Amino acid sequence: MEGVSFRPAVVEDVAGMAECRMIDPSVHAADPRMTAYFKGDHHPRLALLPRAGYVAFARGRMIGYIAGHLTKRHGCAGEVQYLFVAPAWRKRGIASALLQLMAKWFQENAAAKVCVCVDAGSPAAMPFYRSHGASPLNPYSRHWVMWEDIGIILSPNNPPHRAS
Repeated sequence: MEGVSFRPAVVEDVAGMAECRMIDPSVHAADPRMTAYFKGDHHPRLALLPRAGYVAFARGRMIGYIAGHLTKRHGCAGEVQYLFVAPAWRKRGIASALLQLMAKWFQENAAAKVCVCVDAGSPAAMPFYRSHGASPLNPYSRHWVMWEDIGIILSPNNPPHRAS
């Protein structure tokens, strides 16, 4: 990923996240609650503090982001809340790198079992998560997937497919 840099996200990055999403006409606008989420004022169902995020930049522009938090939802300890990569930068490993950063944060916060509600409007999302070891949360859940141990993403013995 030559020319791509990553760093922890801060609340001031939310405007750039919203702008990043505007590049893709096939997705809805960024969640208007993102600022409150990063400030710790908006709490998705059963969400706990702390929360974290990471952003990816190339050529001086934000090209992707991820965020997650600790939770009690669905018996999980962590939840990925947001993940987006600008269309021109997809299939280059950026989403995988963002997910690895988030997985490391979950591990540092003792959250092994992690879930994510997969965006039904993104046909590539489910294959992406599945290629990174996620499995259905339960047999009846069409949109929720989870990792029993998010550390699988960081394992050198289990590299993901090039689906990101």
